[in-house]
Amino acid sequence: MFKKIFLSAALALASFSAMAELPSVLLKDIDGKTVDTATLSNDGKPIVISFFATWCKPCNRELKAIQEQYEDWQDETGVKVIAVSIDEGSEAQKVKPFVGRKGYEFQVLLDPNHDFKRAMGVNDIPHAFVVDGNGNITWSHQGYVDGGEADVYEEVKKACK
Repeated sequence: MFKKIFLSAALALASFSAMAELPSVLLKDIDGKTVDTATLSNDGKPIVISFFATWCKPCNRELKAIQEQYEDWQDETGVKVIAVSIDEGSEAQKVKPFVGRKGYEFQVLLDPNHDFKRAMGVNDIPHAFVVDGNGNITWSHQGYVDGGEADVYEEVKKACK
């Protein structure tokens, strides 16, 4: 019985996030520039939005795996990756040096008050979304297991069609 309820809730959540548009939340990038999340775009190509924190080991494995594939992904699909840090307080000050050490080539936004996280319905991290070229959320996934970046990329390719 519980399994059926859980499955129904999961399907409802998946259908809710599919084809939803990005909410409008004002965030800063790691250089202090204000960004309205509703205006995130990629010239008609897909975007991956990945919520993370510097202290989250699965998040770091996911972003590292994406970084290793990012150039190929861009060549093949034109995808843009945006990582959203939910680090709070003094931890938020560590994000820019952290990103520099890791060599991430994607845009990084700061969500220290968790406004965008809440607006996107994110409960736990890592949490990744695929947004199609029209700004519609077409896929959402929570958690990361090694190799999970392949699932993200499959959804990116679907969003290109």
